[in-house]
Amino acid sequence: MDTLDKVDLQILRILQNNSRLTTKELASQVSLSSTPVFERLKRLENNGYIKKYVAILDSQKLNQGFVVFCNIRMKQLSREIAQSFTKTIRDIPEVTECYNISGSFDYLLKIHAPNMKYYQDFVLNVLGTIENLGSLESTFVMEEIKHEYGINI
Repeated sequence: MDTLDKVDLQILRILQNNSRLTTKELASQVSLSSTPVFERLKRLENNGYIKKYVAILDSQKLNQGFVVFCNIRMKQLSREIAQSFTKTIRDIPEVTECYNISGSFDYLLKIHAPNMKYYQDFVLNVLGTIENLGSLESTFVMEEIKHEYGINI
């Protein structure tokens, strides 16, 4: 892993806030010319510090504002079962995040849905069909207090 200097970190901080800046605008904010900033960006991208650039959508306006955190416990767990579960979850568009966790449950899913009825059908007809799924526990989000997309660097 290469070492990031203060300018690299500054570039990453700025991009977390607004990734639509042009190279020229970014260069101005870090007090460099466009060419070295372009080269730094390419290095940060090629080395995996920047995974991708995305637009953050308003889930409420898109009728996907019903958010559920779903804890999953598997009946049994092996490498093959975990790989199969992972592949299945990656193909379900309502699941926007999935984590393999420790503790009483094996996985934590973040699910976006239009409403409770949709989620109920989703549990029965999608999650309920996953092989080796033992049990699940749903926690419904009543209000989002904080949601940061960046990381503290």
